Amino acid sequence: MKIETKRLILREWNKKDAGDLVEGLNNLEVTKWLTFAPYPYTKKDAKEWINYCIKLSKKGSKRESYEFAIELKSGKKVIGGVSLNKINRFQGTAGGGIWLNKNYQDKGYGSEAFGVRLNFAFNQLKLRRIENGFLKGNKSSFKMLKRLGYKLEGMKREAFRCKADGKLKDEYIMGLLRKEWKKN
Repeated sequence: MKIETKRLILREWNKKDAGDLVEGLNNLEVTKWLTFAPYPYTKKDAKEWINYCIKLSKKGSKRESYEFAIELKSGKKVIGGVSLNKINRFQGTAGGGIWLNKNYQDKGYGSEAFGVRLNFAFNQLKLRRIENGFLKGNKSSFKMLKRLGYKLEGMKREAFRCKADGKLKDEYIMGLLRKEWKKN
């Protein structure tokens, strides 16, 4: 599966992406905002993640999760990852997240990748609601979600222990309905 934007390609992860994955996630300034990524992030971690993603990609149309590598078209370099997971087709809902290599932040790539992910969720999968969380203090994620039309719905106290720094972190929850996305 491949989704293109003006500057990016969202595609399935492959074994060749391990180096870019380590480069992007072996930075505490990135991983402190994620719950799933350890720090330091090693080649072994990257291989395990990629193998997991390859297994997911073989589930076909019954998938409950999509994990996309974010590839910069101009350099054919993976600069991050974006997910659509916990897909419940009966309820029409899903969650997910995003991360970007520190060297590629603040250039609009996150909004571009998340926006095309929303188009995929609402228009191709016909979902009605997407919920995303961000860890308390992550102002960039809050601004991006708000810019895309998400509404702040609440906070889960001490929702996660971050693998990168071991700290318990609060998670803010934001939601977006398909009808709100159409207006956006």
